[in-house]
Amino acid sequence: MSKPTQEYMNKVKEIYEKSKIVLTNEEIAKIDYTDFGLNNWDEEGLNLILYVNNDRYCAKEMALLPNQTCPEHMHPDWKGNVGKQETFRCRWGDVYLYIEDSKSLNLENDEIKLPEKNSQYYTASKGYYLTAGEQYTIPPKTKHWFQAGDRGAVISEFSSPSYDEYDVFTNPNVKREVRDR
Repeated sequence: MSKPTQEYMNKVKEIYEKSKIVLTNEEIAKIDYTDFGLNNWDEEGLNLILYVNNDRYCAKEMALLPNQTCPEHMHPDWKGNVGKQETFRCRWGDVYLYIEDSKSLNLENDEIKLPEKNSQYYTASKGYYLTAGEQYTIPPKTKHWFQAGDRGAVISEFSSPSYDEYDVFTNPNVKREVRDR
């Protein structure tokens, strides 16, 4: 798995600072930077801070650089448990959230640019545009992906327990190191 550059990490920290969410030095030091093993940092990645993840609930802060995309995935049922349900609340910037729908992908918004290298792995087509203060709840077992707008975005995630090792990505090349426990 490739490592982020110092310049990349500084940009992520700047996005968090712009959001004006108060974070401790320890939280900043533990940012989980991931490119999902795709080596496509500018287009596909996610940068998160885990507040809590236990057997009852999970809370994370997620930052995306301008136009960066979190690859399409779903949270399936696992070991007799229902898949993760998550509420995304945009805290700063704006984010385009897409969930699966019976329609084929038809991006009506010129702002969205699918990651060129892996565009075939983005199939969820029902779009929601969230600005600071808006939120959307994603049901379990629902394919979804999201992309920041031109300024980037910070999104709070409130969910049932997170077990990233069970996440199913549409792109078979995704490799995710699990750091949520």
